Amino acid sequence: MLQDRYEKDKFFETIIKLTIEMDPVLAQIDVLLDDEELYQLIRNDFTKRFPLTEVTGRKSTPVEVVMRMLTIKQLYGLSYEQTEYQVRDSLVLRQFCRVYFNDVPDDTTLIRWANLVKAETLAVFNQRVTKMATQLKVTRGRKLRTDGTVVETNIHAPSDSHLLEDSVRVIGRTLQRAKRVISKQTGLADKVFRNRIRSARKTGRQIRRLITRQKEAGKQAYRKLVKITKQTVDQAKQVLETLAELSDDPAQGLRDTLETFIPRAEQVIEQTIRRVFQDEKVPAEDKIVSIFEPHTAIIRRGKAGKPVEYGRKVWLDEVEGGIVTRWEVLDGNPNDKLQWVPSLDAHQQLFGKPPTQASADRGVFSADNETEAKNRGIKRVVLPKPGKKSEKRRQHEKQPWFRRARKWHAGVEGRISVLKRCYHLDRCLYQGQDGFHRWVGWSVIAHNLNKIGSTVVARSE
Repeated sequence: MLQDRYEKDKFFETIIKLTIEMDPVLAQIDVLLDDEELYQLIRNDFTKRFPLTEVTGRKSTPVEVVMRMLTIKQLYGLSYEQTEYQVRDSLVLRQFCRVYFNDVPDDTTLIRWANLVKAETLAVFNQRVTKMATQLKVTRGRKLRTDGTVVETNIHAPSDSHLLEDSVRVIGRTLQRAKRVISKQTGLADKVFRNRIRSARKTGRQIRRLITRQKEAGKQAYRKLVKITKQTVDQAKQVLETLAELSDDPAQGLRDTLETFIPRAEQVIEQTIRRVFQDEKVPAEDKIVSIFEPHTAIIRRGKAGKPVEYGRKVWLDEVEGGIVTRWEVLDGNPNDKLQWVPSLDAHQQLFGKPPTQASADRGVFSADNETEAKNRGIKRVVLPKPGKKSEKRRQHEKQPWFRRARKWHAGVEGRISVLKRCYHLDRCLYQGQDGFHRWVGWSVIAHNLNKIGSTVVARSE
């Protein structure tokens, strides 16, 4: 049965007051999270997934506890296991998370509940946090600056040999588990379960040793590794046919794993053949750079020291006061110009009016974007034009208000840096596309809550 909250423990609260004082910023975040709308958003996701939990079963971990523990996790950059330990060990965090003297949920429980929170829910959650920032006069939404960044997925540097090895390894291990599940009566020969992981690993090392110095020998090694991978995929297809006839849970899990990874392995084989043996330049959109995180994109932004990044492009909108009002996880590496209008639309919807000032960098400039902003009633449109400029344009961009706005816009890079360094937006550690969206969402929310809390505390001092 879904449980909302633990009953308030007055004795526990008294102990906290007598022994330890909560950090003022954390205390302010504590107050913010008492908002009923925020609570209901998370609760609705839990009840949608398990509708009967409201009326049947044993009492669950309270929704309020889960919401607050997930906030603590991202605020402090903790793993699920570390979150469990820190809350269990700290009277202050027990109070903040409303656990009191009750058992702290373990990391597996926290993971299970966390995975039920949808990306759309976190977007609405952040909108509510932004409105709270407006009510507390942390921001008024008069200035908007927008920019994009790349959030890396948690993968190793991709290469054809590594991807082939990964394919053999994950499918090979699944076949070994399947061998224990499938009975002797299936008629499958032992060779179907042959483990080729060691051969793949050995051949992969050989490729990386030879490919730069002895190109032809390296290609021969590649042929061997491709052959090993094909043989492993063929084995997996035979086992998959047998698993399809079984209905028990272990067989279902193995079947799901093979159905997931066989197509990805085949794609890796195809792109290796095209690139290595046919000397074809495979377009980025046709490549798979990780069989574990296939949604990872190849993003070339020409940055010094990091010309190529592997992850997802994330677009961020920020208003004065340092509040990030919106994020958007983009597919591939679309043109920055396309993000301007959605940012203006989102701001209008959130604040009920356009900003007085809106800015972006050169990559967003176009005559249409500039006109669109002016037509919406935005008084100061700050879109510096790249390349050669007319005298009229140079004079326009030399105006004091334009130059001041450009300086203010530069602060968005600092905001992105804070999100990456302090709220772990540099690299997503969650798995899958849904996990990526949740990681970005919680990072932004944790930042905003902390920003509101620190602003309110600083104002009262």
